[in-house]
Amino acid sequence: MTSEQCPVCSKAVYPMEKINIDGKAFHRGCFRCAHCKGTLKLGNFTALEGLFYCKPHLIQMFKEKGNYDEGFGREQHKTKWAQSAKASE
Repeated sequence: MTSEQCPVCSKAVYPMEKINIDGKAFHRGCFRCAHCKGTLKLGNFTALEGLFYCKPHLIQMFKEKGNYDEGFGREQHKTKWAQSAKASE
């Protein structure tokens, strides 16, 4: 019997310690918020572009910047649109 590998620590994940998220098997202790590193559970997380966040921090980060880009360290789409518009002139 082969066990699955945790995408966080790359160690084998056995059934008693496994949590399945988005088709991947994590150790319960490895499934953590990308912002605060708190342990997540099935009912208290949100996924955004491959990263997992606890709901309070997802809401907090969204409220700080008002969008899902700048609040999470990515370039805003409006910046990309402005660059595209300048290039087409």
